[in-house]
Amino acid sequence: QVQLVESGGGLVQPGGSLRLSCAASGFTFSSYRMLWYRQAPGKERELVAFITNNSEGVNYADSVKGRFTISRDNAKNTVYLQMDSLKPEDTGVYYCKVVLGREYWGQGTQVTVSS
Repeated sequence: QVQLVESGGGLVQPGGSLRLSCAASGFTFSSYRMLWYRQAPGKERELVAFITNNSEGVNYADSVKGRFTISRDNAKNTVYLQMDSLKPEDTGVYYCKVVLGREYWGQGTQVTVSS
């Protein structure tokens, strides 16, 4: 069965960095686009970034451009989100997603940016 497991979240001060990971299994990882979303308290879930199956195409939400970097390692079936220059408004639960006819989501990892 398809599984997505996020990790790497935590509490960080403004200006700090975190690297999130999403380990995938149950499908041919190298064939699919992967996406990162986040959901802040009281807000709708929003797309943060996505990466094509071969890493040739990436895209970012305007709010994270220049600060976040999405990457993937197809040999490890893992997608990453490097988050630098974090701001309090980056606080939320971060999810990875893959679409295989239907959407599959991980359980999420909490990121809190606070002094």
